[in-house]
Amino acid sequence: MSTQGTAAATSVWDGGRSPYAVNSKKFGMWLFIISDSLTFSALLFAYTYGRVSNPNWPTPFHFSPSIIFSSIMTLALLSSSLTMVMAVQAMNHGNRKAAGGWILATMAGGALFVGLHLTEWLNLINNEHVTPAHNPWDVPLFGATFFGITGLHMTHVITGIIYLGVICQAVFRGKFKAIDVEVSGLYWHFVDLVWMFVFPLVYLLSAKI
Repeated sequence: MSTQGTAAATSVWDGGRSPYAVNSKKFGMWLFIISDSLTFSALLFAYTYGRVSNPNWPTPFHFSPSIIFSSIMTLALLSSSLTMVMAVQAMNHGNRKAAGGWILATMAGGALFVGLHLTEWLNLINNEHVTPAHNPWDVPLFGATFFGITGLHMTHVITGIIYLGVICQAVFRGKFKAIDVEVSGLYWHFVDLVWMFVFPLVYLLSAKI
């Protein structure tokens, strides 16, 4: 190989640009998403195995309010994914005011999700007497896995709201670039995608018919 060819091949590692032709922030977020998806996959697999292997697995989720609330929660997250797409599009077109507004709408959808989720938790605790360590059906794994999975996901949603809040105020102040909004959108879409697995596996399959 000629000296010129060697220089061209190694120059991408000399600094100043990404050797993988991917923005470093986006690359880091993808690594986080991959690692976090393994965590949720393991938890959902454990929940599914416990449910299938236990013939007495409880079905505490009544159509009202549990299934209604969880359906509205799902709609709120799906809507927030759409508003996040609009925020990224607006930022790519240089419209910071519109981008900030769409991010605020995304945060509102996340806040609605958290509020309904906490209400659903209180309903289970107060009316169904389900806690992480105890439930009326004497199936300890149910409470542990249910609150573990939904609690971890809700923590991700709350973290996402805070994350978007930081991005939003910076966008309104003229800071950050379109790539920063796009990276935050990757995180938010991941959180929404996880719920698309949690909702049917945890709620719909344990609905009280």
